[in-house]
Amino acid sequence: MEISYNPSIGLQSHQSLIIATIVTLLPLLLAVRSLLFRRPHKPNVSPPAPSAGKEETKQATPSCSCNGTSGSEAFLNGDKAAPAEEDMVTADVSKVAAERQSGASMMEQLVPEITTHALSYLDYPSLCRLSMTNSLMRKAANDDNAWKALYHKDFTLEQDSITPVNGWKAYYAATRAIMNVNTEFFNIIRNRSLTAMSCFWLNADYVKCVHASGEHFSGYNAVIQSWQLAFNWEQGVDFQVRDVRARVLTDMAWVTMKTFVDMDSGPFNMTNIFEFHHGRWYLVHHHSSVMLLADADMEHQIVHG
Repeated sequence: MEISYNPSIGLQSHQSLIIATIVTLLPLLLAVRSLLFRRPHKPNVSPPAPSAGKEETKQATPSCSCNGTSGSEAFLNGDKAAPAEEDMVTADVSKVAAERQSGASMMEQLVPEITTHALSYLDYPSLCRLSMTNSLMRKAANDDNAWKALYHKDFTLEQDSITPVNGWKAYYAATRAIMNVNTEFFNIIRNRSLTAMSCFWLNADYVKCVHASGEHFSGYNAVIQSWQLAFNWEQGVDFQVRDVRARVLTDMAWVTMKTFVDMDSGPFNMTNIFEFHHGRWYLVHHHSSVMLLADADMEHQIVHG
């Protein structure tokens, strides 16, 4: 028996194998090619080149910008930058140096009213962080008008006409401190902590406390005993505090507010007076009274009269 070999049939039988081999080797060849023809990262000395009939040896001189990086790709490749590029780099460096020397900046060129308006959008922590960035931002963030605007936004517009002795920044900090102390008063009531309430009041014979029931207590011992009775008889009350207003002097401050046990019922009018002793604020007077809705009662009488 004679067996004949047909090349076309053999080629067809190995066609899939050939295609798979080509697909496998092609990425490998491309990777090798990229490694062989990749440009070096370090600048090389350019080969001698004839100029005007004479041979001159040129050596590239790397140039760095002010931030430590190379000026252009030409320097990285070992070629000399064009004169126009050198002029642009020199002009930019000169401009930056001139601005640093004269202290000119966009912030300084703004009208003070615009700067104050821009800073008014910042809250208390952001304004403090801004003052720690650099001397220019510290000057802008310590501006008295900026702190006055922040005080009006966070607290009240009632004290627009006053002039704080130590400036609005110090007055803002003092007001925020007394607000935090006043908040602690309601936390003590919520937790019914007699120990914390005893430390919260100034131990003096002239302290006063008027509860919402109308009972009046005078002197430190009597005041603390009244709170002991309140904590024993009543459950923890979670007051909702609204319309808080504070006035802070050197060693005295008072806070007025409306408090709600139930938002559907009438509010209590409360006043807390504090004195500053030994580096902290102490409560010396507390007054609470039920707010009578006289207007609502009068309207009811008119409708049903």
